Amino acid sequence: MGLWFNIFAAAFCSIGSFLFGYDSGIISSVITLDKFQEFFHNPNPSLIGAVVSTFTGGCFFGAAAGGYWNDKFGRKRTIQIGCLFALWGCAMQAGANNFTTLIIGRIVGGIAIGCLSMTVPLYNTEIAPPKIRGFIVGLSQQMIGVGFITANWVGYGCQFIETNAKWRLALGLQLVPAFLLLVGIHFLPFSPRWLLEQGRDTEAREVVHLLYGARTPEVIEAAEREYAEMHDNIKAELHTRSRRLSDLWATPANIRRTLVACGVQVFTQFTGINVINYFGPQMYKNMGLSAGKLLLVQGIYGGIGPIANFFFITLALDRVGRKKPLLFGAASMVVTFSILSALVASFPPNAEGATNQAAMRAGIAMIFLTSITFSVSFGPVSWVLASEVFPTRLRSIGTSVATCSNWGTNVMISEVSPIAMTNIGWKYYLMFVCLNALSFVIIALFFPETKGKSLEEMAVVFGDQIDAGDVLAKHGDAHLTHADTSSENEKGSSKLSA
Repeated sequence: MGLWFNIFAAAFCSIGSFLFGYDSGIISSVITLDKFQEFFHNPNPSLIGAVVSTFTGGCFFGAAAGGYWNDKFGRKRTIQIGCLFALWGCAMQAGANNFTTLIIGRIVGGIAIGCLSMTVPLYNTEIAPPKIRGFIVGLSQQMIGVGFITANWVGYGCQFIETNAKWRLALGLQLVPAFLLLVGIHFLPFSPRWLLEQGRDTEAREVVHLLYGARTPEVIEAAEREYAEMHDNIKAELHTRSRRLSDLWATPANIRRTLVACGVQVFTQFTGINVINYFGPQMYKNMGLSAGKLLLVQGIYGGIGPIANFFFITLALDRVGRKKPLLFGAASMVVTFSILSALVASFPPNAEGATNQAAMRAGIAMIFLTSITFSVSFGPVSWVLASEVFPTRLRSIGTSVATCSNWGTNVMISEVSPIAMTNIGWKYYLMFVCLNALSFVIIALFFPETKGKSLEEMAVVFGDQIDAGDVLAKHGDAHLTHADTSSENEKGSSKLSA
């Protein structure tokens, strides 16, 4: 078990991220389908923007509520709450008979995705070994990408249906992974760190041994060492911290944590990746691509990011760290959006719709390159960094605030983008050149490197002034010494073996 159980648990939990990717990606196809346009009487760009922005607005409130739900009910139960909202919202979208019902369904679905988008990385962070935490948490981005691939090709296939099932089926398929995750997550363990916060220490120790696959004396000892460090730090936090939102800026260390976590999420939106994800077909249309090829190109686009992400999280992320990929991503986005702006400005389609084929292919290549760059930088790193920098007592609320920062910025960009691309065209892309340049400077100057550190060792990275041993000794809550735990280890391992 051990490592493979860690990977399986993280991958299965990341079905929630698959939902995130599918729900976010399917709308870019649905809004271009002729039956959707006919059924809703050819909605204008403002209404199309509302379909996307109300979803992301729901995500904002779902992420905000997720912070409370994670502390109150735990990571597992919060994921199940998100799945229930997903089933409700997706059913409303697929069965909508008017635009109001569709919008409400998008909001409810957004609440689900907002909750899942913060809870899945949080859960994976808390069960992952430090040396492969980047890979484990990076699985969330991988499954987002797989969701986008699935959405793009479902959208491409549905265009050949000649009834309203063309768009209803595309939206309704979200019900399948939501139900699967709702049922399946019940059989995965609770986060051991959340269990310790609830005073369920014995259960927490059993989960740590389960995650280690503790069967040999060496592995049992390693599991016990991590449990001891986890126990002491979390119990010390319980004595020294409240659970108020104001704790996120109560000390210089927490201010830095909050700024880093929120900053990396906001900078992820500054990359402009969701403009492509949500409105890619419109971008291709602006470059002169024919209507029949819009969804085909979007489908191919959706496949390249996850492939790049997979190789990055398996081969590089836990070796090169967090900061270098972010710097590489921001710098690369400056280049790709600069070239894309120049191409669209210099070679627009003429009055008859004809375009310079070489320029069109180069523009599409820049969009594809942006996806690859995002997948080896901000895509996986943003979720890893935002969920690993906070102490356990603040991790759910901190991750919630950081994710709200992501979705709040997303709302603004998704509402503005269709209008801006219609009215100012290529000039809109220049905004992302400037935003990515700003991101590069701030990351270079203020972001720390956190690779290979345990969640409890983040206190050293951010300069906390609390000594767990002193706090626990003062409150008479110190963990058992190694000598005292030997008999407990034997009992625990026997119980686990049984």
